[in-house]
Amino acid sequence: MNIQGIEKLSLLDYPGKLCCTIFTGGCSMRCPFCHNAPLVLGSTIEANRMEWDELIQFLMSRTGLLDAVCISGGEPTLQQGLADRIREIKGLGFLVKLDTNGTNPKLIKELVDAGLVDYIALDVKNSPAKYAATAGMDSFDLGPVQESVEFLLSSPVDYEFRTTVVKELHDENDLLAIARWLKGAKRYYLQQFVDSGNTIKPGLHAYPAAEMERFRQIIQPLIPSVELRGIG
Repeated sequence: MNIQGIEKLSLLDYPGKLCCTIFTGGCSMRCPFCHNAPLVLGSTIEANRMEWDELIQFLMSRTGLLDAVCISGGEPTLQQGLADRIREIKGLGFLVKLDTNGTNPKLIKELVDAGLVDYIALDVKNSPAKYAATAGMDSFDLGPVQESVEFLLSSPVDYEFRTTVVKELHDENDLLAIARWLKGAKRYYLQQFVDSGNTIKPGLHAYPAAEMERFRQIIQPLIPSVELRGIG
């Protein structure tokens, strides 16, 4: 597994659990607002790399202290042998959360059916009409993402959907279109964009907190569980 970094303690990445988060390299999208540009673009920062055996040793030292491991990216489902790696983590007694863009529904289903993931966070980039542009691509086949969304909506695995809201990419109509698409979702988060200084495209902006709350209110009739995240 191409591990490009680790956050050794997170109180936020797995709802209600203490976890560490590992970041894998490589992604199938080029979202302009992505705050982990080096992971997406394939840049390697040797000081941040972690070998698999090193991760296992770290996790063994945290048994009884951490509840879970969050596997993020980049896009983790691009990693070869992901199921076997997760099986090793589960063998140490940890819950596993997977962050994904939903482009590999076959693997997502296999991981869920094998009992290898306990929580999935699927990033919904935008309304279907704007998906390609928001994913930073000239064209985009939405079919796999739609399949992943439909699977989670009907699956017993715990999950959330989330959208990072960017002023230049999203408006009220887009968010309502997403809400209609995800109607009935267990959890949906609107995340306020944060310019990390390391985005793929510079010059993007967040909506203010009051506008984010307005978006939440207009979505709530369709998804009562909608919440805001990361509001500054």
